[in-house]
Formats: sequence, C-alpha cells, structure tokens
Amino acid sequence: MSAPAFALGAFILLAYTLEALTGFGSVVVALSLGALLMPVDRLLPILLPLNVALSGYLVCRHHRLIDTRLLFGSLLPGLLLGTLVGYLLLPWLDPALLKRGLGLLILWFAAREIRQLLAGNAPSGHTPGWVLRLASTAAGICHGLFASGGPLLVYALASQRLDKSRLRATLVSVWFSLNSLLSLAFLHDGRLLPALPRVLAYAPLLPLGLWLGERLHQRFAERQVRFAIHALLLLSGTLLLSPWSLT
Repeated sequence: MSAPAFALGAFILLAYTLEALTGFGSVVVALSLGALLMPVDRLLPILLPLNVALSGYLVCRHHRLIDTRLLFGSLLPGLLLGTLVGYLLLPWLDPALLKRGLGLLILWFAAREIRQLLAGNAPSGHTPGWVLRLASTAAGICHGLFASGGPLLVYALASQRLDKSRLRATLVSVWFSLNSLLSLAFLHDGRLLPALPRVLAYAPLLPLGLWLGERLHQRFAERQVRFAIHALLLLSGTLLLSPWSLT
C-alpha cells in the first residue's frame, strides 16, 4: 500500500471513530483531511458508501433510541429537500466560497457552545419548529453540495435537550438516509462504480472504528461527549477554512 493510500486509511479510521462516538463528522473530517491527497470529487464516492455502512449498522443497533417524531416531523423533510437542491446546484455554484461561509458559521457556533460548557451553562431554550426546519434545509443544501451537513444540523439540534445516545442515534439515521440517496445519485451519474475497489479496500476499517467509537461513547460522561462534539465542530470549521479543503 502506498503512503497516500495508507494516510487516507488513517484519516478514514479517525473520522469513522469520531462518528461512532458522536453521531456525525465522518465525512467532513475525512473529506477535509483526505483533500490533502486527492480531489474532493474523487473522495466523495469513496467516503459516502463507507458512511452508509457505518450509519446503517448504528441505526440497526440503536434504533430504539431514535427520536422518530423529531426525525420525520422536523428534520428529514427539510434535509431531503435541501440535499436535492444542493446536488442540483453544485455545477452552478462555487463550493470554495460556500465552504468558507460554512466554516465561519461552524467556528462561531462551536466556540460559543464550548464557552458555555466551560462556564457550566445549560443548553439554550427550545428552538421553534420553523427555525429547526429552516436550519435543517440549510444543512441539507450543504450536504447536497459537499456531503458535510453535520455541523449545521448539530447547530439546529443544540437546544433540543437530547441526551448523548438519542442525539447520536437520531443523527446517524439522518446520514444513513441522505448518504444512501447520494450514493444512488453517484451510481446514476457514473462516479460510484470506479470508486468501489477503494471502498472495499477501506471497508475493514469500519469494524475497528465502530469498536473504538462505541467504547468511547460508553466511557465518557454526557458533558464530555457534548464537549467532544463541539471540539469536533471546531476542527471541522478549521478544516473547511483550510486552503486544501477549498479547492
């Protein structure tokens, strides 16, 4: 295995361990780090099927913890619409400019939430339904553009008072749904089949990432997991603003 291929494997293992721990972040972290090694349009057809496998397993394992009312009533309608809009707009927009704006928003939100956690403040009050649906649509657009809607969705869910396990289960059910649709779209437009050998090559990393993430999820307390989520947001925002992720 070449050095770049080995490095990409390490990035994928890190990213999917983080998703098994927190419920999001695998694609944005692996995409931003992997962009050091290959173009984004070649990375996505590799990362999305792997995410479908990971999130599908977590959905099956933790389906009883999914907040189905929140998922189907407030999240998925806007997310599905936004993902379709983002996918259709991708050829016409500048992804670098959009990533820069998303990175700035993520950094602002994550820094604010970490400051509140360090100060011992509780999460803010309940978000109105229309705000949650609007934020979910925006997250869907980001996901359709570059499969990185997680930070915005976490922002939308910040005041929903979900415990760490319900939050993770609800988030992974979202990624399983959206990334399955995007993988089918990549199959239709011809980008998926050439990437399948690499998908299969990296697939053995998923059980290890799942094992590590599950152990960390059980070991850490609620506040520690919330801090890890927002630290991951800080990392995601920084990576989205980095020069290599804006290409």
